[in-house]
Amino acid sequence: MTMRAPASDLPIMFSEVEILVGDVTILDRISLIFAPGLPTVLIGPNGSGKTTLLRAAMGLIPVTRGRISWGGREAAAPQRLAFVFQRPVMLRRSTGENVRYALAAAGVPRGQHASRIAELLMLVGLTGLERRPARRLSGGEQQRLALARALARDPEVLFLDEPTASLDPAATKAIEDIVRAVTARGVKVVMATHDLGEAKRLAGDVVLLHRGRLIEHGPASEFFENPRTQEARKFIAGELLV
Repeated sequence: MTMRAPASDLPIMFSEVEILVGDVTILDRISLIFAPGLPTVLIGPNGSGKTTLLRAAMGLIPVTRGRISWGGREAAAPQRLAFVFQRPVMLRRSTGENVRYALAAAGVPRGQHASRIAELLMLVGLTGLERRPARRLSGGEQQRLALARALARDPEVLFLDEPTASLDPAATKAIEDIVRAVTARGVKVVMATHDLGEAKRLAGDVVLLHRGRLIEHGPASEFFENPRTQEARKFIAGELLV
């Protein structure tokens, strides 16, 4: 991967987006822009709509009302987006072959596979584990392998759904270091987290969601030092939002 100009699929723009499942509103009139630069971090209580917003931005689920555009285009989600789910599924093959499968799916020529596998495993700190069955990796190692597979697409935008949930501090730090590394290479990261400390460490801007509504969005420093809304103040203080 190399540094690139601002991604052509950015900005991703939500305009009054609503997503309903039956009579239940999952996202409620969301207007939001994901722009090139430092990571955008989504926070909020469980059930606030973070995962649904990520999936909609990826183009995985349709919107009920409103619209989403990618680099000014609305027809279809672009191809150079990648998504890492909270509990990624490991293929029944080695660590290296998991990455090879992702490279083949991304259309990378076979002659480049060996060098790209080595590069990606080095990036995520799994060098030397190429032959280990992926399902025998630790939880943190599996999450790093999921990141390597996602990065095999050479994405312009990388969506992460609570990538450090249930990981110990050392495994969490490893994931955060990867986020910093890919950000430095020009990849836009949009991630959901339940960890306010992680949001403070990684975010360029913060999005607070509650009950499907966008409560507050702004630069991370301003959000944590001078939150504008009562809900944000309560959430930062560790109080329950009901």
